[in-house]
Amino acid sequence: MSNAQRPLNLRAIALTAFLPTLLFSVGEGAIIPLIPLVANDLGATLAIAGVIAAMIMLGELVGDIPSGWVVSRIGERNSMIWASVITVGAVIICLAAPNPLILGLGIFLIGIATAVFALARHAFMTSYVPLVYRARALSTLGGVFRAGWCVGPFLSAALIHLTGSTQAAFWVFIVCCVFAITLLLILPDPARGLDAPESAVPERAAPARPADVAPAGVAPADVAPAGVAPTRAAEADAAALAAQGLFQTIRSHRGVLVRLGSGAALVGAMRASRTVMLPLWAVSIGISAPETALIIGIAGGIDFLLFYASGQIMDRFGRIWSAVPSMIGLGLGHVALAFTHDLPSNVGWFIGVAMFLSLANGIGSGLLMTLGADLAPQRYPAPFLGAWRFTADFGSAAAPLALAGITALASLSIASGIMGVFGLVGAVLLRRYIPRFAPHRPRHLL
Repeated sequence: MSNAQRPLNLRAIALTAFLPTLLFSVGEGAIIPLIPLVANDLGATLAIAGVIAAMIMLGELVGDIPSGWVVSRIGERNSMIWASVITVGAVIICLAAPNPLILGLGIFLIGIATAVFALARHAFMTSYVPLVYRARALSTLGGVFRAGWCVGPFLSAALIHLTGSTQAAFWVFIVCCVFAITLLLILPDPARGLDAPESAVPERAAPARPADVAPAGVAPADVAPAGVAPTRAAEADAAALAAQGLFQTIRSHRGVLVRLGSGAALVGAMRASRTVMLPLWAVSIGISAPETALIIGIAGGIDFLLFYASGQIMDRFGRIWSAVPSMIGLGLGHVALAFTHDLPSNVGWFIGVAMFLSLANGIGSGLLMTLGADLAPQRYPAPFLGAWRFTADFGSAAAPLALAGITALASLSIASGIMGVFGLVGAVLLRRYIPRFAPHRPRHLL
């Protein structure tokens, strides 16, 4: 049995790879639906509440700048520990916030820590999971995030019901981070004793990927061919690439990041728009905080249930069969929501569209992580993955700010419709560039 075909032992890495991620995601899921409501309680308008909700995506964008360097220097586990520590401090700032400005600062810091935490786990999975299982493994990682975003809102709804305070949900995040730090400290580092599999290279020649081409400043002769042990010069060049900063990495891989990265940015934009739009819409039509958390929690359950199906689709039929239907669904869902705000049955429509958007998003579970892993250099993936995440998170950060601006100038309904159009444009870009940069995997690898 070839290395590319060897079974993936998920049990060997599940505890240390997935459980801290689940805990962090539960805490994050507990607060995200409530950020606009807490901001509103502190006196923010609907548009300002949207800006504050966008701070977590903007923080992730800023956090992507040093995250690749940080993970390359201190390792995945240490990166996750420090990210969790920073998150605890940031949540305390949110709890003590006397006004929307301080709340926004705390949310921004949470976003920075989230970027480092997410990249650390993504880099580990990219390096050590065999290619044949890559989409399923990364979709499982995406499913772990979604499981947290499903459980978190239910915990929030219960706490708000018991305490009568929306800020009580922020304590869920603190407790989850403390447990995650404890697990990471007492459990063995999953990277120790593991070698990156040769399975990153298919058994037969595959179309050249942008990440396989020598970046600017690196001689092609110093890049080892597939399956050939790298020379000392190549090792030195690879180490130099690992030390690249974000913007130098972006320049080195600008071809794929401009083309396929534009589609990834729109995927990030639609996901962030959904995350911010639903709580804002609930505030706008008068749904209470516990009911909002409950609805979004149920929607998160639908999203979570589809994670493995998404990985199966990508591994068996190609990445495009998950990407395009997901973006079409997200686009059409936003467009449909735009026409329901003033209907007598607007609450029913809100619930239905929320579930539909979760269905569309779930079909694309793990998509961006899988595409990033497909494109990243196998030996030192963190710098490229930082650049890839920065590209996607640029859309994630821009979309909520655009939503807030359009809402202030026009209305929330118009903002939803415009975002829906962007989703359909994203489907076109993915349809064009995924076959070029991340072609269908040969069936003999399955």
